[in-house]
Amino acid sequence: MPPTMSADYFSMYSGGMFSNSTPDDLMASPVKKLDKSEALIKARSLLETKAIHVDVPPVSDDFILRFLNARKMNIENCVQLMLNYFDHRKKNPALFENLTVNDPLTQSCLRDGLPLVLKNRDRKGRCVVLFLIYSWDHSKYSIETIYKALLLTMEYLLEDIQNQVNGFVFAVDWTNFKLRDYIDVSPKMVKLMVDGFQDAFPSKFKGLHFIGQPWYVDGIITVIKSFLKEKTKQKFIVHGSNLSSLHEYLPRDVLPPELGGEGTAYRTDEWIELLKNYENRTSLQS
Repeated sequence: MPPTMSADYFSMYSGGMFSNSTPDDLMASPVKKLDKSEALIKARSLLETKAIHVDVPPVSDDFILRFLNARKMNIENCVQLMLNYFDHRKKNPALFENLTVNDPLTQSCLRDGLPLVLKNRDRKGRCVVLFLIYSWDHSKYSIETIYKALLLTMEYLLEDIQNQVNGFVFAVDWTNFKLRDYIDVSPKMVKLMVDGFQDAFPSKFKGLHFIGQPWYVDGIITVIKSFLKEKTKQKFIVHGSNLSSLHEYLPRDVLPPELGGEGTAYRTDEWIELLKNYENRTSLQS
């Protein structure tokens, strides 16, 4: 059986959102060059030295730890990633204004499964994030709203140290995506999203799977690949309508029935409520 979120999927973060899964990176590398305390001290000191031209607010140790885990405790890389994170927000203020799950457009987006997080992890303990791109209602919200919904989702998921260490697998379902919808996929926005998550967000991306894509999505694939680093390109896998191919990477007991799996069916309303509860909790603590 795959590792699952179990009851913790519906509760607030309290030391780990997912249940009973040891991060594979931690198992593979039980001894690190720097312990956590030492790494935090060095990272904070270097951040203060380098944060001259970037507006960096006060940050907690837990926040810095996200970036240390994303860069495997490499201090220089961790601090550069933090600087990129804040610079990305400074250069794109419209994306981060009213960044809340209570925004009606963002809720519409999340209700359509853009994105949706599966309850079960994959065999390596990685979180699986789906995009039901075929349900995108262009008349209600733009691709920018999808990006904002993704940012909200990822910020929440990174509260869990297992996600920080193990990383994420993404699957995009293009089934029944219409040709007329293709024109609303802005290459400029796609580049902004790719650049943001490659170079300005503390996440490890372990796989990107395209499912059920029609022939005209090839243009989008070409655009996305042109922005990806070589190492990331190797993790980009196009399955078409071959769900058996997908199941080689994401077993059926991890996936919902909609993708030929044996897991729980899509419940976007539950994911929205989870984000609302988390947002309410963090606002009370601030």
